[in-house]
Amino acid sequence: MASVLNNIFGAKPSDGPDAAQAAGDADFADFSQAADPSPAPVAPGVSSANPFGAAQTLQPYSKWYNVHERHSLSEFKTEGIILAVITAVLLLHLVGARLNRNKAKQWIRAHTATLTSEFASVGFSGIPQRASGKQGDELLQALADANAQEGDALLKEKSLFEFATYATGRANVAFLDVKLTLLKRFNPLTVLFETAFSFFVDSVGESHDVLEATLYPFDGKEAQLVPGLPGAAELRAKETGKSTYDGFVWALVHKERMKQLREDRYDVSLTVTKDHSSLPNWLTVMSENAEVTNTLLTPELIKAAEAAGDSFEYLIVSDQPIDKPKSLNEMTPRKRLFLKYRLPSSNDYTNLVPLFRQLVRLPDLLAQRAHFRPETLRKIKQTREGVAKQIQKADEESRAEERALERERAKKAKRDQELNALDPKGQKKYLEREREKELKKSMKRQTMRG
Repeated sequence: MASVLNNIFGAKPSDGPDAAQAAGDADFADFSQAADPSPAPVAPGVSSANPFGAAQTLQPYSKWYNVHERHSLSEFKTEGIILAVITAVLLLHLVGARLNRNKAKQWIRAHTATLTSEFASVGFSGIPQRASGKQGDELLQALADANAQEGDALLKEKSLFEFATYATGRANVAFLDVKLTLLKRFNPLTVLFETAFSFFVDSVGESHDVLEATLYPFDGKEAQLVPGLPGAAELRAKETGKSTYDGFVWALVHKERMKQLREDRYDVSLTVTKDHSSLPNWLTVMSENAEVTNTLLTPELIKAAEAAGDSFEYLIVSDQPIDKPKSLNEMTPRKRLFLKYRLPSSNDYTNLVPLFRQLVRLPDLLAQRAHFRPETLRKIKQTREGVAKQIQKADEESRAEERALERERAKKAKRDQELNALDPKGQKKYLEREREKELKKSMKRQTMRG
């Protein structure tokens, strides 16, 4: 075929078949001869183990397998900084959490004697099984032994900065809730931010370790609140009606917390602030009536508040809601006692335990002496009625607005229905009549104003 093509295109004939094959396979000239089986000589100074013929280096080949010879610590500065920060944050978290737990344990250890002596059941473990079949003094002793065995477990850790305990089983007291709110020592940046924020914003108070205790008295409701335990029937029969007292709002407050307290709590806003001659300059009384102050401000309470010093914030006796009520149902009296004070940094509660004891024993005083004259109760009732009238008026205005909106919606729905039932010409006439009516109304208003 090659010779035919050469003849057609005028190519010169090759000398022989070998030349034609060589001309056709010119690209494979390098492979036209067989390889020489004899090995190539190795040049002196070249390693026979190196297939690329590179000169042998002075360092041993083990260098490429040892990390410490290929890298240095200076290459890991960024990783070292990250690990150091993580370690520091972890240590601060662990140390801060441990400090908060130790502070909470110090509080419960200082108040365990008061709680176990005043209440039959303390903590969240409930009534032990070994006390279920006992009555009278045997029941009280079994409960006291169970509380003593709980120890620090009487206080429950809700979070790393919140701890709580619960107590019940006392005359005139339904139950007691105690909450410790501590600084977030496990997160120093948060503490720093909160401190700086309170420094620049007056409405935000400075963060402290605080105790908030809320006591709920029976107020004659033992029959509804006392559970069916051994001896409970006797308690209900004996105490029903004897734990009641008149409703009012009264507070013993540190003057530095007085303004914020009045802004934050609706019940305290009903009171009048008056200094008392028996109190130090930094304490004041917020009360609805002077007779209430004379009844509750006992020498023991004054002494306990003075001993607490600047750690004391307030002690409130109230039957009104904390938040401003928006309906008459929210104004239903609900009697409670509130205590708040700051925890000392030294964990020395010698001066604060008497104040806590006063809170626990105050329902006894209320049940005995908080029965006021009709004139006093009438003045207290007048203040409540004034607030109730305001709430009722606002409620009626809100309902009137709702009724007006409902009428507007019904009127608009009727107008749309009538308009949709008409043809285009009728719709045009309908809209023209509406515009004429609106124009007449506007002219009438202007005439009346003139």
